[in-house]
Amino acid sequence: MAGKKGGNTAAAVYEIAKPIADGLNLKIWDVSFDKEGAMWYLRVLIEKEDGAVDMDDCEAMTRPLSKALDEADPIEQNYMLEVGSPGLGRQLRRPEHFEEFLECPVRIRYIREIDGMKEFIAILKGYNKDSISVITEEGDREIKLSDTAFVKLFDDDEDELFKDDEE
Repeated sequence: MAGKKGGNTAAAVYEIAKPIADGLNLKIWDVSFDKEGAMWYLRVLIEKEDGAVDMDDCEAMTRPLSKALDEADPIEQNYMLEVGSPGLGRQLRRPEHFEEFLECPVRIRYIREIDGMKEFIAILKGYNKDSISVITEEGDREIKLSDTAFVKLFDDDEDELFKDDEE
């Protein structure tokens, strides 16, 4: 049985979910197991090659996954299963995410302000297991992943939402 920490649980659930997703012509983007308040959430984010994930895809994945999780029982505590799309501004967390989106704009938020910056947009230029290299308006920057709250694909529409709030 998998460990009860988020990372080990997510890895165990990934192994259970992958063959189900493969059978539905879906791809697992990410699996997370997070505590929010008093509740645990198991989130399985899916995508597909030929277009946007819709409610039918989520339902088609949820039913067999829920059954497989009940049978394998990799999680001791109660949790809420959520299957959904990672969205346009998806978070880059796995090595393959960073490698797939080299040369793309990303939104980076530091845990704490560094060099007068807390959040900014940059072009992802490189990745290794501990850091990323990016190009910002100020020039090249090497960023330790341990210093980041998140690295997400930059979504132009998201920026428009912020502009509306400022006006």
